[in-house]
Amino acid sequence: MSSYGFTAAERAVFRPLRTPEKIQAFLDELAYNKEPGGVTCRSPRKVLRDRTAHCMEGALMGAAALRMIGYPPLLLDFEAVRDDDHVIALFQRQGHWGALAKSNYSGLRYREPVYRTLRELAMSYFEHYYNLRREKSLRTYSRPVNLKRFDRRHWMTAEEDVWFVPEYLTTIHHTPVLRPHLIPRLGKVDARLFAAGLVGRARR
Repeated sequence: MSSYGFTAAERAVFRPLRTPEKIQAFLDELAYNKEPGGVTCRSPRKVLRDRTAHCMEGALMGAAALRMIGYPPLLLDFEAVRDDDHVIALFQRQGHWGALAKSNYSGLRYREPVYRTLRELAMSYFEHYYNLRREKSLRTYSRPVNLKRFDRRHWMTAEEDVWFVPEYLTTIHHTPVLRPHLIPRLGKVDARLFAAGLVGRARR
């Protein structure tokens, strides 16, 4: 296991996270960062130290942990309307895409590596991506971003916030998940699915 600048104590935390499933379980156990959006963007080192993460911080942590077991550190960004954007860490197994994520909504987390294309993976989030007005809010997804491009800026171990990662994600091309004429016909999320998605939600 390469150190990637982590200390021996930090590598000891990573060592049991030998599969994507175990990494997701680790992310699920982290406290949800309830600070208002735009306050922090912790590196994986600081997530390990503070044991808290929001969506962006969880995706960075997931990508770092995947890298430690040999996967490339890939992120994918979702854009939404009247809702927060969401970021997931990607991995492939036998040519199929899966994902890790930290979210305050239970349906926006792990995806098994069974999706043949990124569009298939993105659409698996569509019915579970909604705001508190029960509007289905997902609109676009990005191409995969390999975080190796930020190694010189020490995205894995920086003590300062790593805002350069989400800032970059806002600049790249995003693909729509549905055609514009379909948007006015979208129904509200079913009440049971809405309630299920809020199970365990941390409130600010």
